[in-house]
Amino acid sequence: MKNLFSFTLVLLTIGFSACSQTKEQTFTTSNLEIMHDSSQWNKLTPEEERVIVYKGTEMIWKGEYVDNHEEGVYLCKRCNTPLFNSSDKFDSGSGWPAFDDAIEGSVKEIPDADGYRTEIVCANCGGHLGHVFKGEHFTAKNTRHCVNSISLNFVSEDMENNVKTDTAIFASGCFWGTEYFFEKAEGVISTQVGYIGGHKDNPTYKEVCSHTTGHAEAVRVVYDPTKTDYETLCKLFFETHDPTQVDRQGPDIGTQYRTEIFYLNDDQKAIAEKLKQQLIDGGLKVATNITKATTFWEGEDYHEHYYSNKGGTPYCHGYTKRF
Repeated sequence: MKNLFSFTLVLLTIGFSACSQTKEQTFTTSNLEIMHDSSQWNKLTPEEERVIVYKGTEMIWKGEYVDNHEEGVYLCKRCNTPLFNSSDKFDSGSGWPAFDDAIEGSVKEIPDADGYRTEIVCANCGGHLGHVFKGEHFTAKNTRHCVNSISLNFVSEDMENNVKTDTAIFASGCFWGTEYFFEKAEGVISTQVGYIGGHKDNPTYKEVCSHTTGHAEAVRVVYDPTKTDYETLCKLFFETHDPTQVDRQGPDIGTQYRTEIFYLNDDQKAIAEKLKQQLIDGGLKVATNITKATTFWEGEDYHEHYYSNKGGTPYCHGYTKRF
């Protein structure tokens, strides 16, 4: 996410059985439903578990949703319960997302273990969200739900309105640099670093770096086809790394750094092959593989949006116009 969902959206009205509900929250999703059964909860990364299960706190100003101003609904990361509306979000200057109200019945307040604060948790699964503070006079409601971004997922209004999305997967060396360019491209809704093309399920970064799993570092790109297209993204792929290098990109050496396009359908395959041939016809010795996509395994959170979060620019990626 961090973390937009790549699914087809349909209308669904969600109510809560845990309390007497006087209003309903309506938004769209096809394979999203509130999961009351703990065995069905979303799998958490170690960092998500540290915050949501063991009541940790994410680093100040580092959360994905601190500066998010899109319209939509914020959900519990663990069980998908809708928690907060974007209309209740405000800038508190605290370094964490702030809401002056919650969707009725979705958030539970309990005394914090420190003895003086009030913790807030998801009323459905008990996942730690943050703390609530009252009497600060930030808004007319005089309430601030201070929430960890990592405890949340976000469904934008565009997704609620059934905006069609398409997906592309590219590998061009270190996925930090690949993502750096795609996350800035017009029409791109979200990017996710990860691993693809190997033979081990759910590989870790350490395993991929050991060159024993066969995976490539890659980026999954979800985009709005009304604002960009696959060919434009493929051109960006070829123009933001050196496609002539074999099993490396700059100082990064190894099969995980190979140049490869993982196509999801025959149209994508045809476009990728056409662009590759154009470059070959122009005298470039293109080493890029064009391969049918297999399972894409999401990478660890600390790799996600690396340069956006840490600052700086890629050391082995740069833009070179080729088309």
